[in-house]
Amino acid sequence: MASLTLGGVLRAQTPVSWGPPEWAYNTTPTPRAPGAKPEPEPDHAQLLTVPGSSQKFTIEQIETGADWFPEDHPTMPEIVAKGRPGPPAVRACAFCHMPNGKGRPSNGSVRGLPVEYFMQQIEDFKNGLRKPADPKKNNVNQMIAFAKTLTPEDTRIAAEYYASMPWTNWIRVVETDRVPKTRVEGFIHYRLEGNETEPMGMRIIEVPEDNYQTEPMRNPRSGFIAYAPPGSIKRGEELVNNGGNGKTIACGICHGADLLGVANIPGIAGRSPTFLARQMYDMQAGTRNGPGVALMKKVLEKLTNDDYVAILAYVSSRVPPSGR
Repeated sequence: MASLTLGGVLRAQTPVSWGPPEWAYNTTPTPRAPGAKPEPEPDHAQLLTVPGSSQKFTIEQIETGADWFPEDHPTMPEIVAKGRPGPPAVRACAFCHMPNGKGRPSNGSVRGLPVEYFMQQIEDFKNGLRKPADPKKNNVNQMIAFAKTLTPEDTRIAAEYYASMPWTNWIRVVETDRVPKTRVEGFIHYRLEGNETEPMGMRIIEVPEDNYQTEPMRNPRSGFIAYAPPGSIKRGEELVNNGGNGKTIACGICHGADLLGVANIPGIAGRSPTFLARQMYDMQAGTRNGPGVALMKKVLEKLTNDDYVAILAYVSSRVPPSGR
């Protein structure tokens, strides 16, 4: 059987009574407006830089992986910095997840994840236990392909590298009735030029602090703003800390009172609400499985889109003690 989501897209029916939240998956790129000016062609010979960096790279070097701030992280191991040539090739971990491991809303933040948790996720990708609820989220399918070629040694080296850096926040949660108009490209919302806004609605819209620094510059010090409906953080606090009178189970039972993780359970405080929403829905829909997910099923089974928005507005607003 199949069902229509709110966006009108036909999807395979899942145990969830509502479809994957498009605001989190962002699998439908926004076409350019009629008459819009094309993006200027970059000067491929020009050396570019970003604020605060002494490094200079061409646009091609940036597009294949540039380390703007080598002082911000330990020396990257080969699998993180360069990947492995094929066939089959494995892309450098740092290209998508950044040298500092913070990633972007389109993929995962791996910085500060427990080593054994990190390694288990690679095994889950490899063994078909972790897939996207929306099959158009094709960068997850790329991760599955990479996982199948990673050796246990590769995985542990990458896991230990990213685990060595504690999570620091780079997301601001802003409650608002109206949100800047955006376009979707590469699974990320980007603000349109000008000051046009639209109703916030019941969603979270996560956008770069600076479009240009995020893409094409891939600046790992340039963070994100997560816009959420007014009152979301307060409602989320009740759901996260007290379970919302039986609607769910308090997150701190597993993730710790500060939501920074316990033992091999990952921290969630201050991380991308867009990414976290996808993981929650994938678990709720049954496309993400593996050790630990069975516990999450009970947490998620009654949650709706509105609950996701509230929970993630609160969770992502929590700033770890190490600050930014």
